[in-house]
Amino acid sequence: MLFGKKILFVIIPVIFVLLAIAFFRFNLQEKIERRILGLSASRQASSEPKQVSIKGKQKVKYPEDYTILLLGDSMTERLGNSDELRAYLKGYYPNKSFEVLNYGFGSTNILSVQERLEKETFHGRKFRPILDIAFDLILIESFGHNPLSQFSLEEGLRKQTGALDKIVASIRKENPNTKLLFVATIAPNKRSYGEGQVDLTPDVREKWALERNAYIKNHIEYANSHQIPLINIFEKSLNEDGDGDLMYIDSADFIHPSPSGIYFISKEIADYVYNNKILNP
Repeated sequence: MLFGKKILFVIIPVIFVLLAIAFFRFNLQEKIERRILGLSASRQASSEPKQVSIKGKQKVKYPEDYTILLLGDSMTERLGNSDELRAYLKGYYPNKSFEVLNYGFGSTNILSVQERLEKETFHGRKFRPILDIAFDLILIESFGHNPLSQFSLEEGLRKQTGALDKIVASIRKENPNTKLLFVATIAPNKRSYGEGQVDLTPDVREKWALERNAYIKNHIEYANSHQIPLINIFEKSLNEDGDGDLMYIDSADFIHPSPSGIYFISKEIADYVYNNKILNP
């Protein structure tokens, strides 16, 4: 009996200590969770876009230090959420934050861009008009892989140039302080273009590739003749034979950038932006 009482004298204090520790840990955990939830709510609130006035018009302003807008076709769409581009930019600008908006719409040509600038569009989801956004930098890709084949080459290139005139004028009018860059995307390969995607004879395959080259080169010429900074990925993606390097091209369709191509495009953009001081560090 005495032995049992001694055990109780030992056990009861231990139980109280364990209960006290459990209560303390519960309260501490609850406080930590409340703090995390509070911080998350605060961050979520601070990350919401705001409205700013530019030339008397209300525009959406993202809270990041820089908002970059990518405008193109499926060659740009393949960059997805632009994680690779963000990572390269972060390496150059460790103290800056970036919002990258990808307006790359697959199977669209240069004539579709004006609508994307001025109106709400839908591509898998709703996209607000580009000109309603206060962006710091816009990169316009060549749309060369979606040529205006319904026209003769001469007329198509003329329409491409006219569309670029209107696009550039609209951007400069609505966002006069934004930086504007042109991007000439990776070159097609004449021997393999579209393999696995479309059934073409070798002659037609080469013809398609050359037509796309013409539109990309016209994009390059427009940038040079209008003193618009150009990221010339096209020339850097050529192999020793002057054809598109297959290392940068997706082997599933021989059109779009491969994973190596996505890293290559992203790094070329980040390198150009930093080396040419397009954005302030």
